[in-house]
Amino acid sequence: MVNTTLGGKTGRKITSSEKTMSYRTVTDGPLATMKKNAEGVDVPKTRADCNVVDLRKWKKNAMAKKWLVCGLGPYEYSRIQRCTTAKEIWDTLQVAHEGTPQVKRSRGTLLYSQYENFTMKEGETIQEMCIRFTTLTNEFKSLGRVILEEDKVEKIFTRVLPISWKSKITLFSNQRTLPLLSWMS
Repeated sequence: MVNTTLGGKTGRKITSSEKTMSYRTVTDGPLATMKKNAEGVDVPKTRADCNVVDLRKWKKNAMAKKWLVCGLGPYEYSRIQRCTTAKEIWDTLQVAHEGTPQVKRSRGTLLYSQYENFTMKEGETIQEMCIRFTTLTNEFKSLGRVILEEDKVEKIFTRVLPISWKSKITLFSNQRTLPLLSWMS
């Protein structure tokens, strides 16, 4: 069990099974608590129509919503204030921060182009170049695309560093070991 802070107050200890159930509620949505009306159309149940299982679902949804909302600032809260379920809140925030699948693809294409055309700028130090390069590769990682360390080092050695670095590159290559980018730090 873990002590959890919600809204600035220390709450009761939360079990890992409660965390798992809340996570499932957030990602999958609460199981529907619907009933058929007189016309045969599905409508949400009222509290009076709910059984014990339905009430547990509502409670889990309320807990998950609370966990999500407590970590939001005013700007994010304004985006989700009309959401009725934890799943709606999660999906709204996910689209706002990560974008739709089409936006992700476009961003990935742009990042790939930036990666392929990456060069060291004139007057830029090796550390500045490494920070730019690491930022670019971290953005790839945030999209779920991983670039192997060996590929990063090969790119830096063969296509990014200027000619003035040729002697150092030759030295590293002759040692038959290409150190990772930590040597540039």
